[in-house]
Order: sequence, then C-alpha cells, then structure tokens
Amino acid sequence: MIGNQSAKFSATITGRRVLPSDPAGPKIETSVAGEGIVGGAPATTMGTYWSIVRADGTMYGEGQGVVMTSDGSMATWRGNGVGKFTDTRGAVSFRGAVYFESSQAPLSNLNGVACVYEWDVDAAGNGTWNIWEWK
Repeated sequence: MIGNQSAKFSATITGRRVLPSDPAGPKIETSVAGEGIVGGAPATTMGTYWSIVRADGTMYGEGQGVVMTSDGSMATWRGNGVGKFTDTRGAVSFRGAVYFESSQAPLSNLNGVACVYEWDVDAAGNGTWNIWEWK
C-alpha cells in the first residue's frame, strides 16, 4: 500500500552523455538538480542516473544522488525504475523504487523505508519527482 508522500522535487536536467553500449541497448547518463520538500523540510537534490533504451522502446535505469535540507541535513539516495518515452519527443516518464540513507533527522526517518516514485521529464529537461513511502 502506498503511504504518505515523503518528498516532491522540481528538477532540471543539467547534463547528458552517451555511455559505452550495453548488450540490452543504447545507454545514456543523465544528471539532474532540483529543489523541493522532503520530510516536510525545504531541500535540494542532485544526482545522476543511467538508462538503457531496450529493444521494445521501454527503458530501465539506475541512479544515485544526495538530498540536503535547508538546515544542512543530508541523505544519499539510490533508485531504479522502468520508463518510456511519452508523446512529446524527448519527454520521458519513469516509475520505480528509491531508498534513502541518513544519520540526520528528519531524513533519518526514511532509513529502512522502501519508497516508490514517479519521475516525469518534459522535452525541455524540466521534471517532477514525486516520492511516497511504500508500506
């Protein structure tokens, strides 16, 4: 069951590069940075993920990054998910799981919690990242 919304970020793609090919398909690395709220506190995030475009046109990706609240608390995150291109050329939509780790409140409340996310990016590279606890 999906629980409370843990975080919401507005983010922008800050860079892309093509990685060496993978047997499953072309592999692209994407870096993002954004602002939002996590655990009720204003925060920023930045991270990098790679995604492979599979033969059927869907994507699989994995990534990692950091979140920092306005009071200086930090957490790392790791996630993976599946995605697809949407109707607009270059826009993508991913769904997956993300896990946080922190020794500092309020972010330490996410330790040991599986979270699910929606990551939607338009063709201009502007995205929203919504995260919920999975109970």
